[in-house]
Amino acid sequence: MAHTVGIKEVARHAGVSVGTVSNVINRPQMVAEETRERVQAAIVALGYVRSESARQLRAGQSRIIALLVLDMANPFFVDVATGAERVARAAKLGVMLCNSAQSTSEEADYLSLFAEQRVRGVLVTPADMSGHNLADFRRHGIPFVLVDRVLPSAEGCSVSVDDVLGGTLAVRHLLRQGHSTVAYVSGPMSLAQCQDRKQGAVAALAEAGLPESTLRHLEAERLDVTAGREAGARLLAMTPRPTAVFCANDLLALGVLQALFAADVRVPDEVALVGYDDIEFAAAAAVPLTSVRQPAVRMGRQAAELLLEETSEQAGAHQHQRIVLDPELIVRESSLAARR
Repeated sequence: MAHTVGIKEVARHAGVSVGTVSNVINRPQMVAEETRERVQAAIVALGYVRSESARQLRAGQSRIIALLVLDMANPFFVDVATGAERVARAAKLGVMLCNSAQSTSEEADYLSLFAEQRVRGVLVTPADMSGHNLADFRRHGIPFVLVDRVLPSAEGCSVSVDDVLGGTLAVRHLLRQGHSTVAYVSGPMSLAQCQDRKQGAVAALAEAGLPESTLRHLEAERLDVTAGREAGARLLAMTPRPTAVFCANDLLALGVLQALFAADVRVPDEVALVGYDDIEFAAAAAVPLTSVRQPAVRMGRQAAELLLEETSEQAGAHQHQRIVLDPELIVRESSLAARR
């Protein structure tokens, strides 16, 4: 096992006290230039690396924030992480990125890990809609901010997108293209995002004087391309087949698109298609995908800013905020042809 060089060895090598080495590392302005250079030369010669975990224990605050998302395979969450990481990096902090895989039990395990590691704070897109996991985590006194979801209580910050409006924009667009039979392909309805997007879809139907029963709902077990292909196969078996499909995210929509292509069903001539998130692959699909855009990078950035504000030295002045951003419909070829 490799030997770890300690601060005492650096002090002996440089011929100074342990306190002087500590000052060179943490408060270099307090040490004379000649002594500082001698200590730094010893650090380089011995290959000394400061123990960040020990420093955190002494300081009482970690330099790591955690980000727990539903699915790291989804480019939407990659964009959220990008926004959060930029803010953390500017504050000289690191980000621990974890994936709950839409599992409430995995989410609980990660939250326990964050408490054990005494992270500075947590950004989380919750899988557990009951709120039990976060209620348990709150007792540790570690600040957290919800991302892509509104916190039901006033006991924390959240940054989200108005998903009800997003669902309304998607289905309103399809109805204006001449469609009257619309299918909604969602992920698990235990997820609030899927519930809200359906609520928005139903609101658009109501605007047009159509009953909720007009919406044909297909619930998938996951929010990925494979689940989208499976939903597409079920869609093709419907009689009569809907002429328009709204998917709860772009990965589902890309899977549905693959299933339609495999069955020689033309998009958008025979079936119009709208996704959600506007990930990079949406515009690059075989038929460019109309999608409801979420400002994912901005969401991650603002959530991290709120978290750092709450964990700063001026945290006493912090007031919890609920930030709700507006989505935007990005119209492309997949939804533009009028129904025959």
